[in-house]
Amino acid sequence: MSEEPVKFTLSERDIPTHWVNLLPDLPGEPLPPLSPQTMEPAGPPDLTPIFPMALIEQEVSTEPDIEIPEEVRDAYKLWRPTPLFRARRLERELDTPAHIYYKYEGVSPAGSHKPNTAVPQAYENARAGIKRLATETGAGQWGSSLAFACSLFGLECEVFMVGSSYDQKPYRRSMMQTWGATVHRSPSTLTGSGRAQQAHPTGSLGIAISEAVEIAAGREDTNYALGSVLNHVLLHQTVIGQEAAAQMAMAGEQPDVIVACVGGGSNFGGLTFPFVREVLKGRASTRFIAAEPSACPTLTRGTYRYDYGDTAGLTPLMPMYTLGHDFVPPPVHAGGLRYHGDAPMVCGLVRAGLVEARAYRQNETFEAAVRFARSEGIIPAPEPAHAIRAVIEEAESAREAGEARVILFGLCGHGHFDLSAYDAYLAGELEDPEFSEQEMDDALARLPQTPAIA
Repeated sequence: MSEEPVKFTLSERDIPTHWVNLLPDLPGEPLPPLSPQTMEPAGPPDLTPIFPMALIEQEVSTEPDIEIPEEVRDAYKLWRPTPLFRARRLERELDTPAHIYYKYEGVSPAGSHKPNTAVPQAYENARAGIKRLATETGAGQWGSSLAFACSLFGLECEVFMVGSSYDQKPYRRSMMQTWGATVHRSPSTLTGSGRAQQAHPTGSLGIAISEAVEIAAGREDTNYALGSVLNHVLLHQTVIGQEAAAQMAMAGEQPDVIVACVGGGSNFGGLTFPFVREVLKGRASTRFIAAEPSACPTLTRGTYRYDYGDTAGLTPLMPMYTLGHDFVPPPVHAGGLRYHGDAPMVCGLVRAGLVEARAYRQNETFEAAVRFARSEGIIPAPEPAHAIRAVIEEAESAREAGEARVILFGLCGHGHFDLSAYDAYLAGELEDPEFSEQEMDDALARLPQTPAIA
């Protein structure tokens, strides 16, 4: 038996004590969110109807590190630290001199990285006296994670699930309901936002967000919880990158390139931000690659503008690459990547040239996922399959260049609830959805009139 290590594990005492706040490290002055009513910079009063003050303070904090509450760290022990793997079998399959590592977040109770932020959000809402949380979910990872977190802190949970995923992934609904959540297919007829979008039965994250925000804003005992995009969400996810940095040190290597998929940005930010800080401070020269679907190419085809985070225009406007808040992308199995915008911090890094964005078609990502599963054993969710596609490109490039490149990527969840998609791929029936250029152009033409971004 070879003595070369395959996995690198930390103990519970190594769970990070602080989250990494990249906001004060970003180049230039951060652009503020805008109030949807006034188009002026939004402040805490614009957010208090749907968020507890503790999360608002995290959202705008300029402290470089923010302490993780002990109650949250205790809950993290249910699955953290997560393992780092050296993908030696994939390296041999690709015949590459590259060293490939992946941080695996599929060991959480919900099977993805999302509980890293669901737990602190549920904790802070419970501490503030809130009884109920409303949210949206794309592929179901976030909804199941928040349902799990609410069960830990005695909160009710109401989830609006994007219609296409609601139909594709029934067992994600079962997970949420097992943890006590109520799940609605979005667009629903329960909200004004949903009733206004009945012409788009497949739904979108933007529509589901509007429905959840509408419910939260209409009840004093209810707040809203978001699974990506906002600063405090990406903040909570940095436990991933901090653990990965310690594990890479155990392996005796430092990554030359880090790859993660991007939908809203929480998985990407969580893995990369601790490493991005080192680059911004001149202590490293790591490259960063953000992988997204060609059917919803926000970072590669979007325009950098202020836009709403939801379809109905209920949320503050954020500076981001966007396809238009009312653009409804075609359904893909990577439902967690089917969002019209991206996290402002991630978009700022792309705009500054610190992050390279690549877009991939559905079939080529599943080809990469199957190749990975047949060498490494883990069946990946469709979302990180995009990252695996980029990793294979990097590994093949290293082979052609004769470079022993060190690649780290985020395997942010397993694909156990996505086997219908694998069935379609293996049967040769998986489509490569195309978005309508005209519909995207029309959505961009409807962007709100806001101050220009220099």
